[in-house]
Amino acid sequence: MGPSEREIRVGKVHHVPDASNLSPHPARPVEAVLFDFHGTLAQVEDPLTWVLAAAAACGATLDRGKATILADRLLTAGRAGGPLPHRVPPHLAEHWADRDLYAHSHRAAYTGLAATVHTDVEGLADALYDRLLQPTGWIPYPDTEPTLRKLHEAGVKVAVVSNVAFDIRPLFASWGLDGLIDGFALSYEIGRIKPDPMIFYRACGLLGVDPERALMVGDTPADAGAVKAGCAAFIVPAADPGKPNGLTSVLSLALPNQA
Repeated sequence: MGPSEREIRVGKVHHVPDASNLSPHPARPVEAVLFDFHGTLAQVEDPLTWVLAAAAACGATLDRGKATILADRLLTAGRAGGPLPHRVPPHLAEHWADRDLYAHSHRAAYTGLAATVHTDVEGLADALYDRLLQPTGWIPYPDTEPTLRKLHEAGVKVAVVSNVAFDIRPLFASWGLDGLIDGFALSYEIGRIKPDPMIFYRACGLLGVDPERALMVGDTPADAGAVKAGCAAFIVPAADPGKPNGLTSVLSLALPNQA
């Protein structure tokens, strides 16, 4: 498609869910869309389900009241995919700093934080972490599949750019979405963390696309760091598991004549 058929503004960060009224000048064609993973394409399961499932994996059955209290305490301590911890104990500080660069540090940081919460369930900290590695521990947003499919069908290349310390490719395969993704730029494989421009450069390199013809879609200021690499950026609000997050609005920017 030519520039007049799919255009976005250069070097801008768009925060609005409805992009239909954006000025097309100056403009460039969109040849690729880069997506953040957590908070953009998928969300971790709700805290109560997370705790109940992890306890069950340890052979324990918790009543909902006890599980709810435990989930609240674990969220305060720090959950992968959840809010930042209220406090990082000194003995976990190094692992915390390296959590998105090394798999062992990611596991050590989050199991260590979970271990600060008292529980009678043996092995719960590791079981909670293991939920993160399973497709059932995540819920793709309802707009994810249709958005990725329309981009794929239109010939727009797609990459996932994530600060993550484990391989998320099996999750996409389990959800039947792997055929809609052309590349993965994962921080622990690349050795760079968003908003470092290099991770966005690498993603564009994987797709064979000039950064100035790529759009980064995410839910945090770190994702907007793509602007420093020459990409445009579009920020969507993170939503609760299973709730729409406005992701299809991306199509108004990437495929204005088809969205």
